[in-house]
Amino acid sequence: MLTTIQINALKPREKAYKVADAKGLYLLVNPNGSLLWRVKFRFHGIEKKMALGRYPDVSLKEARQKRDEAREQLEEGVDPAAARLQAKVEAEIAARTTFRVVADEFIEKMELEGKAAATLKKMRWFRDVLQPTIGHRPIADITAHELLKALKRLERKGHHESAIRARSFSGRVFRYAVATLRAQHNPSDILRGALIAPKVKHHAALLEPAKVGELLRAIDGYGGKIETRIALQLAPHVYLRPGELRKAQWKEIDFEAAVWRVPAERTKMRKPHAVPLSKQAIELLRELKALGNSGDFLFPANTTFLKPICENTLNIALRRLGFTNEEMTSHGFRSIASTLLNESGLWHPDAIERSLAHRERDSVRAAYHRGAHWDERVRMAQWWSDYLVKLRDGAEVIRPKFGT
Repeated sequence: MLTTIQINALKPREKAYKVADAKGLYLLVNPNGSLLWRVKFRFHGIEKKMALGRYPDVSLKEARQKRDEAREQLEEGVDPAAARLQAKVEAEIAARTTFRVVADEFIEKMELEGKAAATLKKMRWFRDVLQPTIGHRPIADITAHELLKALKRLERKGHHESAIRARSFSGRVFRYAVATLRAQHNPSDILRGALIAPKVKHHAALLEPAKVGELLRAIDGYGGKIETRIALQLAPHVYLRPGELRKAQWKEIDFEAAVWRVPAERTKMRKPHAVPLSKQAIELLRELKALGNSGDFLFPANTTFLKPICENTLNIALRRLGFTNEEMTSHGFRSIASTLLNESGLWHPDAIERSLAHRERDSVRAAYHRGAHWDERVRMAQWWSDYLVKLRDGAEVIRPKFGT
């Protein structure tokens, strides 16, 4: 068996030569003076060799430990050379398969599946938020502690809701990694309840009929761009989501049938949504059409007809009218319609929910009601517009009729 003194005394020769230790371990002495540990063994009767490192980086004691580990693998029927190569390949793949790489791939998958641009934008934002802490880490190696530390950074800044949503996004990425065999577990699962739950914040809206009347009168007097004024006037009659309203195109409007058909790709639920149009809504749309704007959009941007108005245009207009962000937002028109229509007691709750394009939690019920309530929704749309006119003119106020 070799000793450290003997190894240090070894001299290079014109050709490489071997110096044996024991149990298959030996040193390969190269002409350039390098000393390389090797171990030879037989696997299924075939002689093989495996490199164990360079001396003195790998000491005599360490080389013998590695040799013994290889012999233990042989006793278990494992080829140590093949196992080492497999481990090296897996390590290289893991090093390249970072959270950022998998997140990018997941977002690309979501895009191909038709997710909305706004949803993809939020995903990329959460990916970038997590980048400094776990983005560069192999996804299979990320622990719950690491993820929690990244989320707590957001939480300490007071961004409680963002922290919750970042955990949800990371969980979807980890689940995708598990499904594609690049991770063994999802560390976000055990972090449920670890973050501060944000206070529920509802979209600001004026829900008292008299206040709604004041709002409608203020909108009629809006002195800014005509298209913006009409958008604000139209919003309470159709109660679409702000993105569905501002990105509306003329091809969606059927004047003859008095229907606004919002395509699936522009709805939150990714399903087409039909909106019955009242006489007042048709009148506003005809006024808008008479402006003769070029392009496809009902409400084109200030600088180009090729794009719609930006997402803040209507909220800025409401601020100009004197309504604070805590009083009214563009999304608040939906809350007004939902609240007052339900309080009227005149309409079936399902008809109201269908008009608001809310998701039906019960899949069987959703299938049953897919085409239901259309006639009622048409009548409700006209009643609602007539009621808004009365509120604007300072007249009738709804009295709940829950017994009807």
